[in-house]
Amino acid sequence: MWRGRQGRLRPVGCIVEELRCQRREREAALRKARREQQLVSKRLLRDDVLEEAEGECVAMILGEAEIQQFLQLAQRGTDEKQRERALVSLRRGLQHPQTQQTFIWLEGSMRTLVGLLTSNRALLQLEAARCLHELSHSEQSAVAEACLPATSYLLTYLSGHSSDFIELCLYTLGNLIVESEAVRRRLLPQGIVPALAACIQSPHLTVLEALGYALSQLLQAKEAPEMIIPSVLGSTLPQHILQLLQPGPKLNPGVAVEFAWCLHYIICSQVNNALLISHGGLSTLGLLLLDVAGAVQRTEDAGLELLVCPVLRCLSNLLTEAAVEVVGGPDQLEDERVVAALYILLQFFVQKQPSLLPEGLWLLNNLTANSPSFCTSLLSMDLIKPLLQLLPVSNVVSVLVLTVLCNVAEKGRAYCQHLWPGPLLPCLMGTLASSDTEVVGQSLELLHLLFLYRPEVSFGPGTHVLRPVVSPWSLSLSILSIATFLGLASLCGLQFRTCSLWLGRHSSK
Repeated sequence: MWRGRQGRLRPVGCIVEELRCQRREREAALRKARREQQLVSKRLLRDDVLEEAEGECVAMILGEAEIQQFLQLAQRGTDEKQRERALVSLRRGLQHPQTQQTFIWLEGSMRTLVGLLTSNRALLQLEAARCLHELSHSEQSAVAEACLPATSYLLTYLSGHSSDFIELCLYTLGNLIVESEAVRRRLLPQGIVPALAACIQSPHLTVLEALGYALSQLLQAKEAPEMIIPSVLGSTLPQHILQLLQPGPKLNPGVAVEFAWCLHYIICSQVNNALLISHGGLSTLGLLLLDVAGAVQRTEDAGLELLVCPVLRCLSNLLTEAAVEVVGGPDQLEDERVVAALYILLQFFVQKQPSLLPEGLWLLNNLTANSPSFCTSLLSMDLIKPLLQLLPVSNVVSVLVLTVLCNVAEKGRAYCQHLWPGPLLPCLMGTLASSDTEVVGQSLELLHLLFLYRPEVSFGPGTHVLRPVVSPWSLSLSILSIATFLGLASLCGLQFRTCSLWLGRHSSK
């Protein structure tokens, strides 16, 4: 959410500030709703195409008698192939919610399945684990609770040798963790965090991707900031996560996406972001952003947004933490190529992923809020005009673009001279005609800064002024009157509240 810096009082802005507060509350509620939806996201490892190619048909819904029969065959079949086929039939039946309900209420069924999971037959173990995986994907919370006796064994098998089996256990645990608080309460004291920390050293990319998923599910739990994230930060996981996000030939997109979201959830908790910064989080993410921007120029792969979104959010939120520290310190982000990378990404978003424009602008806002060097980079690369071209995209984008320009203008007279004259004034006249009060308010903030640092500026002859059909302000002032009032007030030294420096922080969703 937005967090304004303390400034001077301005009576005219009181109404705007109230509207901003209301909007922040609505956005917080929306983010909370999205987060709760994300908390029940699950994944399923199932190759239906392969099974159909092998001639296996989809099983019908199983009743109690059929479930008991398959379990008995799996336990006491005449040979291992028959026992394995019985578990395959049971697994396919467990794809149906009705069979799942019947299974968990059938006495002894879970105990039998856990017994098969712990047998010394590798194929039976694997099929039993697949049955549990089908159950873990259920949308019914009672099913997840019924799987509780198996979770300790799934955790133990993470230290095994079969990468396929470890991958299956991780996805199953990830599904169960997100559904059941009881599962999390059992696994935390049993050492799930150290177990995941051991898994992250696996050479198998499939295991690492599954680990990233399971960890991200764990980090989204409501009790994560108090009970989980401190343990994660106290382990070797943060260092390994940052290593896996290092750009280079070894960077795997699927693995990077999962761990970038893990990092996002950790940063949003604000438990100890200084630790991540001290481990080089800002520089690693900055280099990764440069790498993604280079990839955008080389390919039109639509999957890039899956990685760039969490990277942008991580950088944005870490910058709000770094702003508290001494600017220019060893752990600060000082690579000005990030501005050029952001410009490349913004152009890509306009064409391919317009929904990600606010993410990129949010980061640009946080970069320029406290850094004259990044503001200088923005001007030296002549990026003001491209930013102004984004104003018509949406009101949200307009507010963010105007806020970035306020950050530049706030740096003083020399910066304002680069902003004005130019295309800025006609664009501001257009935004002042907006029916969105937040857009108009931010436009007035920018005008105020320009008048403050360049009091000699006048509108001049021929300036085209747009008039709004309906004024969004309670005061019946024309656009030109408001702008003129701001200019005269600045000349007279009236005290205004300037809200140009804003540090935006993303919530976990």
